[in-house]
Amino acid sequence: MASMEPKLNEKTGLLELGYKFTDVKDPNLFRNMYPYNTIPKLIFNQRIVPMNLPKDIFITDTTFRDGQQARSPYTVEEICDLFKLLHKLDNGSGIIRQTEFFLYSPKDKEAVIKCMEMGYEFPQVTSWIRAKKEDFQLVRDMGIKETGILVSCSDYHIFKKMHWTRSEAMKNYLEVVEAALAEGIVPRCHFEDITRADFFGFVLPFAEKLMDLSRESGINIKIRACDTLGLGTSIPGVVMPRSVQQIIYGLTNYAGVPSKSLEWHGHNDFYNAVPNSVTAWLYGCSAVNTSLLGIGERTGNTPLEAMVIEYCQLRGDTGGMNLKVITEIAEYFETKLHYQIPPRTPFVGRAFNATRAGIHADGLLKDEEIYNIFNTADILGRPPIVVVDAHSGVAGIAAWINSYFSLDDEHKVDKRSPEIAKIKEWIDAEYASGRTTVIGDSELEYQVKLHLPQLLTLRESRIE
Repeated sequence: MASMEPKLNEKTGLLELGYKFTDVKDPNLFRNMYPYNTIPKLIFNQRIVPMNLPKDIFITDTTFRDGQQARSPYTVEEICDLFKLLHKLDNGSGIIRQTEFFLYSPKDKEAVIKCMEMGYEFPQVTSWIRAKKEDFQLVRDMGIKETGILVSCSDYHIFKKMHWTRSEAMKNYLEVVEAALAEGIVPRCHFEDITRADFFGFVLPFAEKLMDLSRESGINIKIRACDTLGLGTSIPGVVMPRSVQQIIYGLTNYAGVPSKSLEWHGHNDFYNAVPNSVTAWLYGCSAVNTSLLGIGERTGNTPLEAMVIEYCQLRGDTGGMNLKVITEIAEYFETKLHYQIPPRTPFVGRAFNATRAGIHADGLLKDEEIYNIFNTADILGRPPIVVVDAHSGVAGIAAWINSYFSLDDEHKVDKRSPEIAKIKEWIDAEYASGRTTVIGDSELEYQVKLHLPQLLTLRESRIE
């Protein structure tokens, strides 16, 4: 184990205090920040660590593992369909790097076999097992080269769930990892509940041991830092173990975990899944673990589609991914799986780029760039839309018509036209009589048929 004596950090060239494994009689539950009977506390020590965005950053997926723990299990056909869509989204870029599967039921195994038979390079098929030696037989039988292993690291889990001491946990975890190495399987160690763990007394010493085993075996042991309850924060200067920046910095700079071997797995209990995942990238973690639409335990995981967009923002381009597949994935969930995506969900909701406000609609009439986040039509295959209600005004009605009928500049209707005024009179009468719902597309199309029939003729001629 490392001592508390200062030692030279070869990465920074500075002498830094060490850390050491600490066995304790009673669990450290960090009651100063996690009192349980009140909201968790954000405590500051103003410690700031440097950014270190890795050259290679990528996304991994847990839709078929964590994602299945929050909804009805997917069928084999549905898993295969979604796997194909992940591959199509990746588009040969290698950014959607891996996805993980359960191996316990016949259905799980059938899905893994069918996905592996597709022969895709990306996403790679990996598995997830408990920290039990007998589970490796499942991995061997399936011919999978990498597996996740649950190695809970907080005293909440070690003491309260497993009823072990820290020494017993360390011993048992290392034995399971060594069993994986003996079979030539890459172990991906899931440090469950890292944001409530004793970072310097257990997490770093354990990670250091894993890196020793990695060097001895020549096999790349990976670490997934799991923010199991979403308690991590990207706010600078927050004390450990809640600071995402300091967790990533500590693992890479103190325990020597290579960025390529480090992954962040976040939950959204405090609305921080996406900013925490971006922060993990920025401070030295190559991989962020996600699920499609963020579906996962409790409030869910980091949404895969969100991190695709964040990747583009950080790198300045798509890296080769086909972003229009995000819309295909959303349509698959709604039409095939009958999953209701909240309409205003960013990037995938039906109304994520819709406007109701008349003043916004007026801006869209002049130039859609004024009120659209980016060219959603070209990038996601989702042109901006206008929802018409009591507050839309003539601008909103005109914008809806121009968008719905895909009118070019020559044929666009003006908000000041008498036909738009007549449609507005009908809408005003609807709401004056007590209506509370939005005006449907079919209703508006009927009004266009009454007052602007030439637009329907124009649409029919384009189809022909």
